[in-house]
Amino acid sequence: MDYKKTNAPSTTVTMDLNHLEAEVGNIYETTMIIAKRANQISVEIKEELSRKLEEFASYTDNLEEVFENREQIEISKYYERMPKPTGIAMQEFVDKKVYYRNPLKVKK
Repeated sequence: MDYKKTNAPSTTVTMDLNHLEAEVGNIYETTMIIAKRANQISVEIKEELSRKLEEFASYTDNLEEVFENREQIEISKYYERMPKPTGIAMQEFVDKKVYYRNPLKVKK
């Protein structure tokens, strides 16, 4: 998923717990769904950032050649300004873009 186009807030937003709980029926299950999705998003973002920063990796052991790279700094700043994975996961849950199921509740 393209997290750059998400409409998740980049700051803290107060959410109504009754609204969140209504769909699942249990606030703890809702929290676990959002937490697991946030972990997935975090891993994807970290892998993407690592791939981009790998281009700038220096494989020499000479400490005298350390220098600033403007592109690397801009990429890092961009990822710092992005909404946090928990905010993205929360927005996805509110927008009903998260698929979840509880195997204990599935009828056989």
